Amino acid sequence: MRDVVTRAKRVVVKVGSSSLTTAAGGLDPGRLGALVAAVAAAERPEGGARREVVLVSSGAIAAGLAPLGLSRRPRDLATQQAAASVGQGRLMHAYTEEFGRHGRTVGQVLLTVDDVTRRAHYRNAYRTLRKLLDMNAVPIINENDTVATEEIRFGDNDRLAALVAALVQADLLVLLSDVDALYTGHPSHPDSRRVDEVADFARLRTFDVSQAGSAGVGTGGMVTKVEAARIASDAGIPVVLTAAPMAAAALRGESVGTLFHAAGVRATARLHWLAHATTARGRLHLDPGAVSAVVERRASLLPAGITAVDGAFTAGDPVDLVDTGGRAVARGLVNYDALELPGLLGRSTGELAATLGPAYEREVIHRDDLVLLPAG
Repeated sequence: MRDVVTRAKRVVVKVGSSSLTTAAGGLDPGRLGALVAAVAAAERPEGGARREVVLVSSGAIAAGLAPLGLSRRPRDLATQQAAASVGQGRLMHAYTEEFGRHGRTVGQVLLTVDDVTRRAHYRNAYRTLRKLLDMNAVPIINENDTVATEEIRFGDNDRLAALVAALVQADLLVLLSDVDALYTGHPSHPDSRRVDEVADFARLRTFDVSQAGSAGVGTGGMVTKVEAARIASDAGIPVVLTAAPMAAAALRGESVGTLFHAAGVRATARLHWLAHATTARGRLHLDPGAVSAVVERRASLLPAGITAVDGAFTAGDPVDLVDTGGRAVARGLVNYDALELPGLLGRSTGELAATLGPAYEREVIHRDDLVLLPAG
């Protein structure tokens, strides 16, 4: 048995579209029922303390295909959003009915990147999830596909699940797929070997993890699952990757699938989101002194240390901070619009306050809204 699984008090479970739907796009009641039974059993392990489980579920777009007469997942965003609008209701109705058979109440939470990177939105997302768990409900999370634009999309629910695991300070992330484990190559290849555990992600460079799922109704393949495992592992959260039919065994702690060990320490969840969930809307070029202040002293970024501005962004957007060689060293939420900054560069906050007013005596990016980026 895997101790990191049996000891986990708060678990995030992610299930992909191909594990819930038929190839034609409709929900598969048998698959969904088996998943819910596994989650319900995991909440009440025999001889163990009650667990909290958060479910991150794909399937809204896939569930909306057949009702709209679509034979395959659409490529354009507008049609995807239409399918999600139809399918999300069907998906939640199925979960409500199935969890109800186990005496459980579910709550729907739809997220966009903005919901968890902007400070006030992040606090609200955390409070909502925490309250659902406190009230003994099962939060069911999906990306808000009906309104998310290309600029604020997570892109796949594997990544979303890893970030949710950090948000709720989970003890374990379980990624369920149509593949039973990570393999050194395509699972059907005779030379491929199953990987039981991963303690060092550098080891994966020798593997071919480019194989995709077989159903063709989702967005994620093995590459996205490995990246999600890396994100969670960096946040100090172990990950089990296995096939959906093995969910119950995985949640009991049996040695199924692949276990990715936690590689990092628990970070501030919101900054973890900032580093991994956002796309920079612009770049601020720093002089050497500002780079040193931000990277070595973890100081706020002031106008005096900025030499140039790239991009079209507004206050509150994520931007990258780059050194004199053009390498991004940090990412942060900026307090000014791009059009405001050129007139402030190289000037002290005291000088700006004296000439432009007290509103300009503030940081360009506060240190609480800054996260350092890994080298390379």
